[in-house]
Amino acid sequence: MAAVSHPVFARVYERLSVAMDRAGTAAFRRDLVAGLSGRVIEVGAGNGRMFSHYPPGVTQVLAVEPERRLRAAAERAAADAPVPVTVVDGLAQALPAGDSEFDAAVVALVLCTVPDQASALAEISRVLRPEGQVRFFEHVAAEEGSGLRRAQRFVEATLWPTLFGGCHPARDTVAAIAAAGFEVADLRRFRFPATSNSPSSPCVLGRAVKPAPTAR
Repeated sequence: MAAVSHPVFARVYERLSVAMDRAGTAAFRRDLVAGLSGRVIEVGAGNGRMFSHYPPGVTQVLAVEPERRLRAAAERAAADAPVPVTVVDGLAQALPAGDSEFDAAVVALVLCTVPDQASALAEISRVLRPEGQVRFFEHVAAEEGSGLRRAQRFVEATLWPTLFGGCHPARDTVAAIAAAGFEVADLRRFRFPATSNSPSSPCVLGRAVKPAPTAR
């Protein structure tokens, strides 16, 4: 596995994620995984801030995280998780799992950072069983034509992606999920923080389903 290392961002994110959860992100994380059951793959687990929110119906979480420092933090968090969590090295575009292994996939603030959304979503589809769910909580593009959308495009051309672990805030992630063949079943759009005009403030939280194969 090719090593992924963002040591400065990882140190900042470990602290920032705690502050964000206290400011309200924890509630979004709880909503994201509410009602899940069976085997779950979490793509881009970071430092494991999702782990405490998994409901008891989840029988196993395979938490994939390529960044070394964050993966080590996730391993520590897994020890206190309410469900079994195994933390592994891996990339979104090459998930270390077999076909149709999982009942659900969870992505939280990840699809804005992957090098290629289409490749990552194709891999998520591969490891999900038919009618499996994708639960997503992501930074996304603001409304077309808005000043915030223009600001997002501007910062993407600056050092923003380098400073923030590859974050591209102007991506239309919901469209990418649909283009990957998933059926978007639930979708909530909001800003976090609610009054912020930060390029990363427009967010979505939702659920998509991998369709069952059609009979021939």
